[in-house]
Amino acid sequence: MIDKYKQAFQEEARELLIELESALLELDAHRDDRESVGRAFRALHTIKGSGAMFGFDDIAGFTHGLETAFDQIRTGSLAATADLINLTLAGGDQIRSMLDEDAGQGVVDHARTASILEELRALTGLGNVEVAVTAAEVAVSEPQGAVQHWRVHFRPEPDVALNGTNLLMLLGELRALGELTIQLDMALVPKFEELDAERCYLAWDLELNARVAIDAIRDVFIFVEDECELTIELLADAGPKPTQAAIEGAAPGLAARASTPQSGATTSIRVSAERLDQLVNLVGELVTVQARLSEVAARKDDPDILEISESVDRLTASLRENSMSIRMLPLKTTFDRFRRLVHDLGTELNKQVELTVEGAETELDKTVIDQLNDPLVHLIRNSMDHGIETREQREQAGKPGGGNIHLSARHAGASVLIRISDDGRGLDVDAVRARAVEKGLIDASARLSEPEILSLILTPGFSTARQVTEVSGRGVGMDIVRRSIEALRGSIDVASKPGAGVVVTLRLPLTLAIIDGLLVRVGDTHFVLPLANSLECVELTRRQIHEAHGKHLANVRGELIPYIRLSEHFRMDCPQPDIEQIMVVETDHGHYGFVVDQVLGDHQTVIKGLGRLYRNVQAVSGATILGNGTVALILDPHRLVQNIVQAGANSGRPDGPDKYVDGHQIKNT
Repeated sequence: MIDKYKQAFQEEARELLIELESALLELDAHRDDRESVGRAFRALHTIKGSGAMFGFDDIAGFTHGLETAFDQIRTGSLAATADLINLTLAGGDQIRSMLDEDAGQGVVDHARTASILEELRALTGLGNVEVAVTAAEVAVSEPQGAVQHWRVHFRPEPDVALNGTNLLMLLGELRALGELTIQLDMALVPKFEELDAERCYLAWDLELNARVAIDAIRDVFIFVEDECELTIELLADAGPKPTQAAIEGAAPGLAARASTPQSGATTSIRVSAERLDQLVNLVGELVTVQARLSEVAARKDDPDILEISESVDRLTASLRENSMSIRMLPLKTTFDRFRRLVHDLGTELNKQVELTVEGAETELDKTVIDQLNDPLVHLIRNSMDHGIETREQREQAGKPGGGNIHLSARHAGASVLIRISDDGRGLDVDAVRARAVEKGLIDASARLSEPEILSLILTPGFSTARQVTEVSGRGVGMDIVRRSIEALRGSIDVASKPGAGVVVTLRLPLTLAIIDGLLVRVGDTHFVLPLANSLECVELTRRQIHEAHGKHLANVRGELIPYIRLSEHFRMDCPQPDIEQIMVVETDHGHYGFVVDQVLGDHQTVIKGLGRLYRNVQAVSGATILGNGTVALILDPHRLVQNIVQAGANSGRPDGPDKYVDGHQIKNT
């Protein structure tokens, strides 16, 4: 049980460190932001209190000093300087190292711990900052002013002790604030034979005489306030009684809990990612079995079996949607993490850069998010080092002295588009081409469009930097980005305008597990096209093929749609039916068609990897098992069309916005 609680503390502390970092960076941008000060203090206070409760005395003691400093900032007796903010950021890194050491993932530099505390003493002038703290210690200063008379009612939930909460420690912290009178409420204690030793049946009515504000009392209960009934009120004989609005403003939610006691039911639980993965895998297997049931039911043509199959189909679809939604997480935490990266790199490179974020509420599968961190780090580091100019260079170019990196996300069908853009110097297309020729990546006579030239920066070993720096210039970053994104079945696009910056767009699938697809047949082979990219299905007759004079074009309500015949593209030896069908899909290059023999209908597609042997097959994003046990390949329309377009362009065709299908150039007229 102790190991279980320590793991829970580890997880909570790491989340709090992210919140602390976010608050500190916000405070660095807006020094008078009292909300950011409060967020930082509450994160430190919770880490300290929970650490002492679960035996992490080194973390509790170290955090105590940082918390004391931020309490001084809250009371206005200490200023939030850049040095103090940077020192607290370093302190957060040190707490993370302590957590890693406890988890067996590293060793703490104790000299650095002592150094941070010594610097903290010098910056704050608080004298000796204790390096050890007990569970009953509380980090509040002695405020000035008259003694306030407070009444506190505290009734914890019955299961409060099961998460390791030490109620005596809370009362000890409250006593440390001033003179405390305690009255025990035993009204809910059951008969002896009904007692459960692990449950709490008690409540406390407390009167506190102390020179404190309501925030100081609330902070005592800060990490159990969602698991208790708590009211705090200023007694009438202590001067003007605060209004209900004032109390709610100072301590959100406390008054509400007074009028509506907690029922004891929790609204959320913490579940390990491994269990979620197991659930999704089981749902995937269930989807496959359900497909088999549907096929058998259709073949038997038995009304009872068909009814059962349809019911199972509906339930499976609902279960799939719910299980997938559980793994969907907003990108906010990932995006916020990069504020620290930009802050630290700005200091290292002596550049003033602001990171702006848009669409942080966009949700993505946790599995995708976990693998997205490194590519984004590489892109931001490249923007900071190569893209954003120095203040002097920007001012000479007529730009503001401070640069900007913009990180945005939005949904696009079954994909998420993430863009990283900067307002730096941009990419020099001629320099990129010359460097590619120098490295032997392309022939000097090759005719490439601007997007194709820019895509060369994604090749292994490519770098326009002549000097290697501590940040970048080794020619490995962008290649790592490309390989990482392709491993996620995504794509990457680079655009630039000289003097105006670079825009890198990542297209990522919403999930790596299950998608809605369209099942199609070509000969005896089945393929799956992602439903979110599919627009419509139209017929393709022999007459239409003849009227196109051999061009792979179809007139769909006045729009010429280039198409790819899958049987030809994959060199399949199968007869061509008199009437084929074109699936029109939306791609990065516009509307394209895929010609198939037959469209069989919607299909819940459980994505299976193809294995290492097929890792370089770009047009296929995976495979799925059909109800009859055969395998169908899942096509990637974006990559398939992109390969066709690049093949046509590289075959010596003129540059321009034309389309290429199977070597044919299609003019956009």
